[in-house]
Parts: sequence; C-alpha cells; structure tokens
Amino acid sequence: MADEIKIREMVIDDLARVFHLGEKLFTSSDHPNLYRVWDEYTVTHIFEFEPELSLVATRRKKVVGFALGYVIEKPRTAWNYGHLVWLGVDEACQRMNVGEKLLDRFRDILRSKGVRIILVDTQADNKSAIRFFKKNGFGSPTRHVYLMQNLDEPGKVT
Repeated sequence: MADEIKIREMVIDDLARVFHLGEKLFTSSDHPNLYRVWDEYTVTHIFEFEPELSLVATRRKKVVGFALGYVIEKPRTAWNYGHLVWLGVDEACQRMNVGEKLLDRFRDILRSKGVRIILVDTQADNKSAIRFFKKNGFGSPTRHVYLMQNLDEPGKVT
C-alpha cells in the first residue's frame, strides 16, 4: 500500500530532511529549552556514532518521522541504558501511529543490544509527549529542575 508507514535505519541522504523536520517540530516558542540543542551537530553526531539507533519513518518514500538515541554503557554492571533523545513526527502524520512504530523498532534494537532500561525526557509542560510515553509503557516520571540565564540580559529571569 502506498500510504503505508515504513521504519528503517537512517541513511546519509536523510540527514537534511530529519534536521529540517526537527526544526519545524522543536521550535523555540514551543520548546525553548529543547531548541537550543536541536542542531545539525546533534543529528549528525548520533547518526555517526549510533547508526542503528537513528531511525526514520517514511510514507510514500518521504521522511515523516525520526527517532534518534544511543546506548549508555555502565562499566562493571549488567545495566545498560538506552536513551531516546529525539522522537519527531510530521504534524500531518501524527495520528497514524508513526511515533509508536518508531518507538517499537527503537526498543527492539535496544533489546537486541542487551539494554534493560530505556530513558526519555521532555519538558514538564509537554503534556502530549508525556501522554504519548505513558500510553507506551513509560512510568516513574522524575522531575528535574533546569535553571536558565540569558547572558545577553543577565538581570532578566528566563
């Protein structure tokens, strides 16, 4: 079927599309903390060092989603962690289970690598992401506090 969503490993020709899709999804107005780390270096770095965990979703041969992450190996322990750093789906495809399909493949790869725990993080007010991850079996949310200061305006609280 032409509309079928397919999940595959990212290839070098996907880098620009993934980067530009991320630019649309992770805007500074919607995600002020995340936007500062969404850059071409992040995408290429994960792709270069964890190609198996750099996934794209395609529909009609067009990239409509991505999952990027890596494995955190803990020396002298049986516990290795997977970290899903970025998961993004084109707004036009967000009700087509693309995120779930990317997450399922990501988890399968982690299991094949002997990973026992997967970590994700998002902003505390990103209710749709929290709902998505809870629906997909994530639990035990832990709050982290990030404080920011704009060095261009030192007295202004961000």
